[in-house]
Amino acid sequence: MRVAVIGGTRGLGNWIANFLIKRGCELTITGRNSMVGKSLAKKMGVTYTSNNIEAVLQADVVILAVPIETTPQIIREIAPHLKEGSLLADVTSVKEEPASLMNQFVPKGVEVLPTHPMFGPRVRSLEGQVVVLTPSQSGEWYQRVVDFLENEQVRILVTSPDIHDRMMSIVQGLTHFAYISIAAAIERLGVEVKDSRKFASPIYSLMLDIIARIVAQNPYLCYSIQTRNRYVAEVHQTFLETFQELKSMIDQENQEDFVKAMSSAAKHLDDLEAALGRSDKAISALNSEVKVIKNSLGQEIGLRHMYSGKIHLGVITDLSPDFLTLKENNKEIHLKLSNIEILSPEELKEWKIQNSPEKTYDVSVIFPEISDPDLIARTIEALEDVVECQIVDVYMGKQIPVNMKSITLRYQLINPDGRLNVENLLVGFGGQIR
Repeated sequence: MRVAVIGGTRGLGNWIANFLIKRGCELTITGRNSMVGKSLAKKMGVTYTSNNIEAVLQADVVILAVPIETTPQIIREIAPHLKEGSLLADVTSVKEEPASLMNQFVPKGVEVLPTHPMFGPRVRSLEGQVVVLTPSQSGEWYQRVVDFLENEQVRILVTSPDIHDRMMSIVQGLTHFAYISIAAAIERLGVEVKDSRKFASPIYSLMLDIIARIVAQNPYLCYSIQTRNRYVAEVHQTFLETFQELKSMIDQENQEDFVKAMSSAAKHLDDLEAALGRSDKAISALNSEVKVIKNSLGQEIGLRHMYSGKIHLGVITDLSPDFLTLKENNKEIHLKLSNIEILSPEELKEWKIQNSPEKTYDVSVIFPEISDPDLIARTIEALEDVVECQIVDVYMGKQIPVNMKSITLRYQLINPDGRLNVENLLVGFGGQIR
């Protein structure tokens, strides 16, 4: 399938392009900077063009991943050139205007699917993510997209463009505005955030991280979300009025009304127990990996850098509240705890298989005649450093005691030290190594 990602050299557009490459799609990406686009396309193994019309002529699917304010212009530019039977989708945070323009300008036989992925380019997979679809009609492409997303374990929400924008005025318009205001106020007050964290409760630290995640986003995108959604102005006004009312209660020492307002707002949030449970889990998660790392001091561990993707394998020699020291290939490196995640045993074994030289060993063991060679081989194969274990020979003869048999196994290791584990397991099974 041929896919054109308009705006595929940066941000979410580039994430989508890389994701679809792994799903076997033939990609063309566009972007304004030709030098960057050509270099990126070569690295990705896709086609680049700075001409949007050229990109869409033969595409089966066209995905618009350009800034909100330029989306209307791009729709008008490319719509007349879409081939019959193709699909046009956008991934902007505002849906009413793009949906209206796509339906207005696409030729007959072209399907339209205004879409809003509720995640950014930092996610690693679609599993568990929310994607909002706002179709005007459910055609062949719509069902294919739904099937594709469901196969990726995506949570799909189908609604109308106007309902989407109304909800986004709260989900993004209100919350982003409030978070940015808090961050700007902290700056204006001259408070050092690092110092404030020393006094922090877990919920304050979590809130700061969420605020930082928002303000670290593309500020142009945040501005567009605040200005291109027609419902946001009303939301802003209501927020400011509510703020002033609450501030007036504080200024006038009106405890009764303040308590009533806060209690009423809490009840309106609904299902507080579930909300407290989710926030408890989030706070617990902040410390869970630190506990694992603390318990792994002096032991081998596999760590992935969350931003570079680099894998570090070594022994933890020291741990502080913010950093750990890892002895890796006889060198000590310091890693920031907030930038790393622990590889699962399965991930670590797979990485070792891909990156460590394998060594093959043969071992012959005498077992009781009733022993199951296949079960023994499978059990050995399940050991941490064993890649594969095969039965080479099963022998019963003059050199083997009565009611016994010799089983010869061939196994591959990614860590030579694992031989001792294999031999201990065989002896533990009641075997006698020949």
